[in-house]
Amino acid sequence: MSVVVVVGGNDRMATRYKDICEEYNCKAKVFTQMPSDFENKLGTPDLMVVFTNTCSHKMVSRVNQKSRKHDIPVVRIHSASASALKNVLAGYCV
Repeated sequence: MSVVVVVGGNDRMATRYKDICEEYNCKAKVFTQMPSDFENKLGTPDLMVVFTNTCSHKMVSRVNQKSRKHDIPVVRIHSASASALKNVLAGYCV
């Protein structure tokens, strides 16, 4: 089972993002807002998905730092829709 971190998106869609990831046999961590100690809460997932339209610049920079340090692939999507997440997971998760 792959671990996917979803950064950004809508607060009301957080559980929907988790459900979509479960459909693709992935465990999801969803961060719609930046919590304290964000870098440590990210962990070392197999994939990070960033919804750039609804994400702060600070969160994006933290994700980029973590991805460079641990060679984690990052997918940036402008739209925070369910179908956009499904398209990404269809390409990365089997």
